[in-house]
Amino acid sequence: MNHVARKFNRRRFLKTTLAAAGGAAVLPTIVPSSALGADGAVAPSDRIVMGTIGYGGRGRSDMGAFLNNADVQMLAVCDVNGSRRNGGKRDVDRKYGNKDCKTYINIRELLARKDIDAVLIATGDNNHSMVAIESARAGKDMYCEKPMSVTIAESRAVSDTMKRFSRIFQCGTQRRNVGNFVWAVNLARSGKLGRITKVEAEKHRANSGVYFTVLPTEPEPAKEVMDWNGWLGPAMWRPYNPKYHARQFWLAHGDFSGGSICEWGSHTVDICQWALDADDTSAIDYETINDRGDIKATYANGADLIIRKGLRFGSCPVRFEGAEGWVETGDSGQFEVFPKSLMAERRFKGGYPQNNHVREFLNCVKSRQQPVATAEGAHRSISTCHVANICVRLGRPVKWDPVKEEFPNDPEANRLVSRAYRHPWRL
Repeated sequence: MNHVARKFNRRRFLKTTLAAAGGAAVLPTIVPSSALGADGAVAPSDRIVMGTIGYGGRGRSDMGAFLNNADVQMLAVCDVNGSRRNGGKRDVDRKYGNKDCKTYINIRELLARKDIDAVLIATGDNNHSMVAIESARAGKDMYCEKPMSVTIAESRAVSDTMKRFSRIFQCGTQRRNVGNFVWAVNLARSGKLGRITKVEAEKHRANSGVYFTVLPTEPEPAKEVMDWNGWLGPAMWRPYNPKYHARQFWLAHGDFSGGSICEWGSHTVDICQWALDADDTSAIDYETINDRGDIKATYANGADLIIRKGLRFGSCPVRFEGAEGWVETGDSGQFEVFPKSLMAERRFKGGYPQNNHVREFLNCVKSRQQPVATAEGAHRSISTCHVANICVRLGRPVKWDPVKEEFPNDPEANRLVSRAYRHPWRL
């Protein structure tokens, strides 16, 4: 049993023992009520001690959601960017009214702390898989931002590692805990739309391509300002240029991200696969359908997935079409459904962007039950995105075997399933 489970099971044991004794045991009056969980406080034995790895815009948003939970105690922030690292400490210290938050440049120093139960991983896409694997090896549970990998082999390694070390992993695909998306998925899975024949997932930009630009060398800053080696992580070495770590640049660079398809597809394709009961598989046939790189991917059951730009209702919209009806929704919270009679079954509340998702993760850390956005489910949906990217990159249709996780008789495509890791990182 790991130390997190021991901590929470010990608390349950003490409660059971006191109840069996008829409440005869009396706690000393000198113990502060806050230590016992009175007056809205949470007892130390019931707190989840955390560290944050990566404190950019997404990290700030996620950490704010964690800090809103009284049973979280954030003790450390790690970031290769000095201003972000110091900003994280400032925000944590302000929340608790002390100076206790420690900062780290190297993730391994944070992960070596035995008092930390779980970590929030909100680095750039390039480092998600590597940090998740290192965290599992260090015995930590994790809430890891999406997309969980840059290649198919990486996310397979993440899922296998979580199983090997019995870790709780929640991918930051928070729409699995947002009411209108859950309602739409439940409609699709209930059979009330008939057999689902087509699902549609929005991508981030109209053009799907990724590029591999090499920038000119510029003077590398001091490690305390920007740890360039740490930012590159497992990616191949290249001389420093500040444009590489600008979000809008690396987000479309094939060495650091999966571009448009993975940026939103890690949400929208994920929701579509959930609606298709396909959390344990991926689509098998892929082809581009226009010059924007929109993709049609077909599953073994015959359902088509269209990855495109132009759906309604805000960012990250999805649409599910069945033989007897359809539903479409997005981040605006709006939705449309046919037949209209299904509107009478609408029962959901908000919780966007990630509050409910974070809360579920914390509950699972305590219960050791798996959350809704597991590593295996996230691996399968991001694999569909990666295969779609490979289809666009090669400029031709491809076939994918989701059991063997390879392109049958296609060595050109199979070379793109993985990437070489730079020492000392390893899958």
